[in-house]
Parts: sequence; C-alpha cells; structure tokens
Amino acid sequence: MNLRRDVFQAIADPTRRAILLLVAGQALTAGAIASNFDTARPTVSKHLQILTECELLQQEQNGREIYYHINAKKMKEVADFLEPFRQMWDERFDKLEAIMKNYKTRK
Repeated sequence: MNLRRDVFQAIADPTRRAILLLVAGQALTAGAIASNFDTARPTVSKHLQILTECELLQQEQNGREIYYHINAKKMKEVADFLEPFRQMWDERFDKLEAIMKNYKTRK
C-alpha cells in the first residue's frame, strides 16, 4: 500500500522546515544540506525523501549530483491555503490591539 505524504505533516517537523529554508535560496545537493545538521546523513536523506514525496522539493540531476530545490508551485498552494487563516488572525489581533488602546486611554 502506497501512502501519500501529507504536506502539513512534512512541514510540522523543524528539521524539514530548516531544509526548506536552506534550499529556498539555491539548489543544494544532499551532502551540502546534510552538512548543516548534526544528524546522520541517512536521517537527512529520509527528510529529503519525505519533502520530495510531498512535492515540496524537486530533484534535478546535474552530472553525477542530484540537486534539491524548492517546488515554488507547491509552496504557493500551501501559502494560498493558509492565507485566509492569516487574514483572520490579523483581524483578530487588530481588534485586540484596538481594545487594548481603548482600555489604556480610559485609565
């Protein structure tokens, strides 16, 4: 049975979020990514596999090396999904700020 990875479970892990931040600026090999962590290379490879299965990362072969880079389209899908929640929280914080300002001026 082939289970599809959930993108939100993938980004829930702090190591995977750190990997996404690393490759956001430039494509990197697995070795270059692993050198940024104090874990075994197979552990980083497992994280890369999960991020690739979720389509958050894409692989590109360049000679003998495989480079990992952000899948901007998939990241935009995630951002688009989260946007209404961000707007809702921004509105709630704005209301809270207004209440707090009103409270301070009444004191």
